[in-house]
Amino acid sequence: MGDRDLRGKPVADQILDDIGSEIAGLAKEGWSPKLMSITIGEQSEVDVYVRNQRRAAERVGIAFENRRYPADVTQEEVKVGIEAMNVDPRVTGIILQRPVPPQISIKALQSAVHPFKDVEGLNPASIGNIVYNELDLAPCTAAASVELLRRTGLPLEGLEVVVIGHSEIVGKPIAFLLMAEGATVTVCHHMTRSVPIHSRRADAIFVAVGRARLITGEMIKPGAAVIDIGINVEAGDDGNRIVGDVDYATASEVAGWITPVPGGVGPVTVAMLMRNTLVALKQQKVAYGKEYAPRVMR
Repeated sequence: MGDRDLRGKPVADQILDDIGSEIAGLAKEGWSPKLMSITIGEQSEVDVYVRNQRRAAERVGIAFENRRYPADVTQEEVKVGIEAMNVDPRVTGIILQRPVPPQISIKALQSAVHPFKDVEGLNPASIGNIVYNELDLAPCTAAASVELLRRTGLPLEGLEVVVIGHSEIVGKPIAFLLMAEGATVTVCHHMTRSVPIHSRRADAIFVAVGRARLITGEMIKPGAAVIDIGINVEAGDDGNRIVGDVDYATASEVAGWITPVPGGVGPVTVAMLMRNTLVALKQQKVAYGKEYAPRVMR
């Protein structure tokens, strides 16, 4: 990896170290966090995510349980399970693993997760809070992407930023998080007439569209920060490999900083999930009250 790489692991390690000591302090007071993960069906790629989440949780002292439902489960059955977790004071946060079978609406299930326990930051209420600069439980991938930009040392106030991709869970939240920091943000999408016109003037570019190597070096302003959030499987002579939405070979010659794929945004996203769990635990501690702690954590 080159000197320009914004690698995720060192950033994730620092975040996990910071929150681990804080979680240990809360545990001594009787407040021990627990994450509940929900997996629907048998999907190998989901198992990889769950293993990474479990590993990070165990590292910082968060209990982690994965509840697996069969692929033919009904929407209502999963919703009932979520509602039980919502009222269980031992559960700090709820994670819905993706993808899900076609009969399941991930959007409806995310809405069923109580905002108090929405450590993924994807309940509509949580996303709506970002509009009002309430950023405590921001979507993990969006928060991770902005955190990596911070690590460049570029001042976010007044920074010219272009976000390519406007999904509800990544592109749009990134734009709102950056505006909260004072950045000037342009959002490009599939109806944008000329993405390069915008991207070439940006001090920082975020790309999350799901198209391999869409952004090339000639579309980037020299010295700009490039945060690649894309994850694409590309077939090669030596088997499949994971590549981003940015053509790393050409972009890395131009960019001042660039996140590799894999190894960039991914590790920080998991760390942000743990940070959000700590935030949720603190909020729940205030809401439940100190006198309730022994009964909650028994």
